[in-house]
Amino acid sequence: MSKQAPSLPPNLERIVEKFKRRTDPKQKYEQLLWYAKKLEPLEEEDKIPDNKVNGCVSQVYITADLKDGKMWYKGDSDAQLVKGLVAFLIEGLNGLTPQEIIQITPDFIEDTGLKVSLTPSRANGFYNILQLMKKKALMKAT
Repeated sequence: MSKQAPSLPPNLERIVEKFKRRTDPKQKYEQLLWYAKKLEPLEEEDKIPDNKVNGCVSQVYITADLKDGKMWYKGDSDAQLVKGLVAFLIEGLNGLTPQEIIQITPDFIEDTGLKVSLTPSRANGFYNILQLMKKKALMKAT
């Protein structure tokens, strides 16, 4: 973890640690594909412009609900690796308060080592997915 970065929420920290342990880029891809398989499909009616992640080459959608003060995301992508990135973030952020999510900095993306394995457009997409999730948390918090 970066020295200046605040500590990550436990679920996100656990996932980042899993990726840190995988030194081979192929293993990191396999881990992402495993997450992609776990992701529940998103309803077609949720695939609307308000839920679309901009700046991604593939089609990516994220929904957010606030229940009992905690955020619950769902998402999908038409690309398996990107779907894995969506699942990674959903598993890492679900159940946190909007305030906890808003405070997360994208530094952890570097810590996973995925940036080296991903194409620049996918790495940028990962960042854009996180930004949309934070934006939705901010909207729910106000």
